[in-house]
Amino acid sequence: MYKPSQRLKAIQMLVWCCVLWGVSFPTTRALALVQQQLVPEASSWFLAAELIVWRFGLAAVILAVLSARTLGQLTRTELWHGLGLGLFGGGGLLLQVDGLAHTHASVSAFLTQCYCLFIPLWVSIWGRRWPSVRILIACALVATGVAVLAEVKWGDFRLGRGEIETLLASVLFGGQILWLERPRFAGTNVNRFSVVMFSVMALLALPVAVATTPQPAAWLRAYSTAATVGMLGILVVVCTFGGYMLMNRWQRYVTATEAGLIYCSEPIFAAVWALFLPSWLSAWAGIHYANERLTTSLLVGGGLITAANLLVQWPQAGSKHRQVTGMAQSRCPQQAPMPTARP
Repeated sequence: MYKPSQRLKAIQMLVWCCVLWGVSFPTTRALALVQQQLVPEASSWFLAAELIVWRFGLAAVILAVLSARTLGQLTRTELWHGLGLGLFGGGGLLLQVDGLAHTHASVSAFLTQCYCLFIPLWVSIWGRRWPSVRILIACALVATGVAVLAEVKWGDFRLGRGEIETLLASVLFGGQILWLERPRFAGTNVNRFSVVMFSVMALLALPVAVATTPQPAAWLRAYSTAATVGMLGILVVVCTFGGYMLMNRWQRYVTATEAGLIYCSEPIFAAVWALFLPSWLSAWAGIHYANERLTTSLLVGGGLITAANLLVQWPQAGSKHRQVTGMAQSRCPQQAPMPTARP
C-alpha cells in the first residue's frame, strides 16, 4: 500500500503532466507553420515524421546517457514493454502530428482524449458483453461533441482530414494504454523501458520521413532558424521529459480510474495555452498564428467530449466500476505507467 502523501503528490504531478502536454499542441502547430515557409515543397507527412524522429531520437539519446550506469541491465521484459509502447505511441503520433497541421490545436487536444472512451468499449467487446447504458450515453456524447467541434453540416456530413487522423491516433493511444496495463510488465524500470519506447517511436517515423523527403537538404532547412530549434527544444524538454517521465514516475501511485479523470484535463490546459501562446510564438518565429478564442463550438463540443470521458471514468458504487473502466485496471493495479502520447 502507498502512503496517502504519495498519492496526493502523484495527483499533483499528473496534473502537471497535463499542463506540460498542453504546451505541445500550439507549439507543434506553430512549428509546422514556420516549416511550411522554410520548406514549402515538403508535405505535412514529412514535417510530422521528421519532428518525431528528432524529438524522440534526441530524448532517447539524452535519457540513455543519463541512465548509462543501469542501461546494460535492460531485461527482455523491459525491451518488449518499450517496443509495444513505441509502436502504438509512434503510430499515434504520426497521425496526430500530421492531423494537427489540418485542424486547430484545441480541437486536436479534445479529440485525442477519445481514447478514454475507446478503452471501455474495447473491454466490452473483448469480454463479449453488451456495453452498459453509461457507455452508450457516452458514445452519443462523443459523437455529438466531434460533430460540433468539426462544425459538421448535417446536409453535407464530412469530417476533415485533421479530425479523422486525430481520431485514428486516439485509437492507437488507447492500444498503448492497454499494452501498458499488462501484468507481465509489473516492476519494469521506468528509465530503461522509456529509452526503448523513445527509440522505437523515432525509428518508426524514420522510414516515413525518408520516403516523403522532398530533397536531402530539407532535413536541415526545416530546423535552420533559432525559432524552430527552440520550439523543438520545448517539445523535447518540456513535453517529453517533463510530461512522459513525470507520468512514468508517478502513475503507479493512483488507480487507473483516477488517472483517467486527471488526463481529461489535458485538452482544457491545451485550450488555455492556445489563448495566448500562439501570439508569443508568432512574434518569436515571424509568422502569423493567431490566438484561439473560446468559441461556442469549442466550449460545447469540448464540453460534451469531456463529459463523456468523465461519465465513463467516474467510479460506480461498489466494485462494478472496474468492469466498466477497463479490464486492464483489475489485471495490473497501478504498477505500469500510462503515458499518453502527445505531439
